[in-house]
Amino acid sequence: MYHKTVLDNGVKIISERMEHLRSVSLGIWVNTGSRDEIRSENGVSHFIEHMSFKGTRHRDVLRIAKELDIIGGLSNAFTGKENTCFHGRVLGRHFGRLADILSDIFLNSTFNSIDMEREREVILQEINMMEDTPDDNLHTLFTELFWEGHPIGWPILGTGETVSAISKETILNYIQKSYVPEEILVVAAGDVDHHQMVSFFQPLFETVSSAREDRSGRSAPESRGGFSILPKTLEQVHICLGGEAPSQVDDKRFASALFNAILGGNMSSRLFQEIREKRGLVYSVYSFLSTYVDAGLLGIYAATEPQNLNLVLQTIQNEIVKLCRGELSDTEVAEAKEHLIGGIYLGSESADNRMMRMAKNEFSFGRYVDYEELVSGLDQVSRDDVVEAACGTFQESRISFAALGPLADDDIDVGLINYI
Repeated sequence: MYHKTVLDNGVKIISERMEHLRSVSLGIWVNTGSRDEIRSENGVSHFIEHMSFKGTRHRDVLRIAKELDIIGGLSNAFTGKENTCFHGRVLGRHFGRLADILSDIFLNSTFNSIDMEREREVILQEINMMEDTPDDNLHTLFTELFWEGHPIGWPILGTGETVSAISKETILNYIQKSYVPEEILVVAAGDVDHHQMVSFFQPLFETVSSAREDRSGRSAPESRGGFSILPKTLEQVHICLGGEAPSQVDDKRFASALFNAILGGNMSSRLFQEIREKRGLVYSVYSFLSTYVDAGLLGIYAATEPQNLNLVLQTIQNEIVKLCRGELSDTEVAEAKEHLIGGIYLGSESADNRMMRMAKNEFSFGRYVDYEELVSGLDQVSRDDVVEAACGTFQESRISFAALGPLADDDIDVGLINYI
C-alpha cells in the first residue's frame, strides 16, 4: 500500500508497506547532484555525502558505526548526477533507531575541519583509484566528451583540483542552496507503518526552511558528437561510443530500452554474441543507457587488443546498420521484452529497489508509477519503434567516441565511427 504525505514546508514522506517482509528499507533523498554544481565546486555533493557519516552534534563517527552494527543494519549513501541518498535497511522493529540515525546524519552533521582534511585525502585516493581503473576512467572521459561543457558531463567525484579547493564554507553554502525542503524526500518500503513514519519525521523535517530564492532551473544538455583519444600504456584499448537517447520521462524510452537490450544489454545480445562468442575479440563488450530527467545517452563499451580495434569497430557498425535497416524479427523484440519484464518484476521483490524506484519516480514524475504501467509501456513497443530508436541514436556526425590505451589517432579507421 502506497502513501504520500507532504509537509507544510514541502518535504515529502512516502512509504509502501510490503506485508510479506520483515525488513524495511529507508532512504533520505535530496534532489541535487553533480549536475547542480558550478565548475569550481565540482565534487561538493559527493564530499557532503562522505562527511555526513563523520559525526553530528549528537554522535561521533564511531558511535554512528556502532549503533548501526548493533541493530544489524546495512547503511550506505550515494551521489548521482541528479540526486543524493542516505539509506539503510534493518528489521522492521529497528526502524525507529535507523530513522533516528539517518535523520541525525542528514540534519546535524558538523563537518569538522580536521575530519574534512582526512576525508579529502580519502576522496583524492578514490579519484586516483578511478583513474587507475581503465574502464571507470574511460566512462568518465566519455561522459565529459559527450556533454562537453555541461555540468551533467562532469565527474561526480570532482577532480583533484576542485576537491582540493572545497572548504567548509563551500559545503555549507551548497547545503543552504540545495538541501531545501522542496527538494527532500523521506522514503521507506517494507515492514513500515506510514502514520508512525510521519509521526517520527514530521517534527524533525518540518523545521527545515528555505533560506534562498527558488533554485535556478537546470539547463538541458545537448551532445554534438566528438572524438577523443587518451594514449596510455595498457595491454588493451578501451573504447566508448554512443549517441543521444530519450530522457527518463520520454515515452520513447521504452523503445530505447529494448534497442539497448537487443544490441548489447545481455549475454544473448548481438554485440556479445558477434564480438565475444563468435570472434573471441574481447572479454568485455556491452551497451548501456544513462538517462536523466531531460537527457539520455546510449553507449557501447568494449576492450580489445590494439590490432583488433578496427575489426571490433567494424562489427559494431555492422550490427547497428543491420538494425537501422530493419533486420530485426518480431521474435527478437518479444524476447527482449520478456527479458526486461522479468527484471522489472524480480526487482519488485526487493525493498531496496522499491524504495529507490519510489524516490526516483517522485523526482521524475511527481507520482507513484506502478509496475504494470512499465510493462504496458514495453508491450506497446513495435519492431518499427525499435528500428526508429536505433536510427535516432546513431546518426552520422552525432556520434561521440573516446578511447583509452596504447594507440594514436591514425590507428583508428574514423569511417567506422560514422553510421547512417
